[in-house]
Amino acid sequence: MTTSDTPATALTIDQVDELSERQLGYFDKCTEKLGFIPNVLKAYSFSSAKLQAFADLYNDLMLGDSNLSKLEREMIAVAVSGVNQCYYCLTAHGAAVRQLSGKPELGEQMVMNFRAADLDDRQTAMLEFADKLTRTPHAIVEQDRDALRAVGFSDRDIWDISGVASFFNMSNRMASAVDMRPNDEYHAQAR
Repeated sequence: MTTSDTPATALTIDQVDELSERQLGYFDKCTEKLGFIPNVLKAYSFSSAKLQAFADLYNDLMLGDSNLSKLEREMIAVAVSGVNQCYYCLTAHGAAVRQLSGKPELGEQMVMNFRAADLDDRQTAMLEFADKLTRTPHAIVEQDRDALRAVGFSDRDIWDISGVASFFNMSNRMASAVDMRPNDEYHAQAR
């Protein structure tokens, strides 16, 4: 695979320091698994500290120990990114939903409007919570957490749903602020 020469962001920032062997290894792993280095990682790579903080939190939330499946976490990323209209994350995480679900139409439905997708009650409750946390975080009340418990989520699961949704709200805002561009390869994945 080849990646476009489009800059990762609209900003030009001088390199602060060298990337560590661990970080270069992470880039190698991305290239091996994906065929490219995601532009979000390139965007943060001007500073090894910022890149490491972003990658560590992302990996913990999206790949770490959780009762939420990888697909469910990606669905949260897409639902939150849909509210925020984050082009980068809708493109990248919509591709992940297509790939993880094996259903290209699910990824497309999620990107357009998760309510258009054929979701079960558990997924719907999870995404409605993430949507409310994105739109009106101050309005989250015990009734919202109880709605998640009613479909089988534990309090730890609610923490994880909240963590993923919160991370993508931050990430969406950074991506929008710096005009982060998705890698061209995402558009063709799992179609």
